[in-house]
Amino acid sequence: MTSTLGVGMVGYAFMGAAHSQGWRTAPRFFDLPLRPDLAVLCGRDKEKATAAADKLGWRSVETDWRALLTRDDVQLVDVCSPGDTHAEIAIAALEAGRHVLCEKPLANTVDEARAMVAAAARAASRGVRSMVGYSYRRVPAVALARRLVEQGRIGEIRHVRASYQQDWIVDPQFPLVWRLQKDAAGSGALGDIGAHIVDMAQYLTGDLLTGVSALTETFVRERPLPSGDGLGSVDVDDAALFLGRFAGGAVASFEASRFATGRKNALRIELNGSRGSLAFDQERMNELEFYSEEEDPDTRGFRRILVTEPTHPYVGAWWPPGHGLGYEHSFTHQAVDLVRDIAEGRDPVPSFADGLRVQLVLDAVEKSAASGSWHTVPEE
Repeated sequence: MTSTLGVGMVGYAFMGAAHSQGWRTAPRFFDLPLRPDLAVLCGRDKEKATAAADKLGWRSVETDWRALLTRDDVQLVDVCSPGDTHAEIAIAALEAGRHVLCEKPLANTVDEARAMVAAAARAASRGVRSMVGYSYRRVPAVALARRLVEQGRIGEIRHVRASYQQDWIVDPQFPLVWRLQKDAAGSGALGDIGAHIVDMAQYLTGDLLTGVSALTETFVRERPLPSGDGLGSVDVDDAALFLGRFAGGAVASFEASRFATGRKNALRIELNGSRGSLAFDQERMNELEFYSEEEDPDTRGFRRILVTEPTHPYVGAWWPPGHGLGYEHSFTHQAVDLVRDIAEGRDPVPSFADGLRVQLVLDAVEKSAASGSWHTVPEE
């Protein structure tokens, strides 16, 4: 490693902790051209931010994200704050010549996402890079699935099924946190977890959704305020279900719910093609299911690929075969790929343009659910 890449991160809750793990671990297992330096953590509450910085490994603290753009030791801004802050922070950072990693979904609205894409394009012309954090792309089994699709192992994709189920707000007494408020989060289960399966479906197929037919539901419409002083209105969806069609002709179904009692982080996607099928289940994240029509009919069937071989994506830097990886490793892989792209002058993926393509689908889903009719997804 010849030099450092100073990182300034905004936000220190769930995603901030995951990103911190990724930045800390990346240079310890992977050979990188730049060493990530956890320079500064930014949070509005100085006492809480200081405690988080001490715990997560950051050298200093700021309480205003704008200060990150003036510091000589910050070359990259990592945006882990709520969705309503993404556009302002990311655009300002890019205009200040800082690379940007922004958590998903890219923004709360299509207009914000378009403005971010335009800022990213201007910045790229000056060698400033940007990436949106769809970390599930970097689970080795998912990356292997993409490789098999590219190799034509399952043929022409005809049908996609994607589901993401959680249950953390089933209790009606769970408080009205920011993820349950449209102004801060943009949408509910749709943007929080539905965005992941939309991105994963488009990534794995290499194709884009062109239209959707959707319904959404909010099961608990009032929740206790975090202060304990009365109730507040929930104005986002608790569940979203929709059908979709890809540009290449494949059809798809999607489910995203935070009311699937007993399901903690149950993401599953299946691709059915003309020559075979692939299936991934996040609860068995070191496995990929593969079916090939080309095998002997007497023994043909779905088989389990244990994705822990050194030839599998990312795995060679970690443990011997059979020693599985976990949720946090995808954030390390995200940091590794971003650092390498910055050092080698490549545009990272998923790009802000990829993030916009997901945002366009989310917006079409909301419009379809409101109108009760098929809705076309714009091209840009």
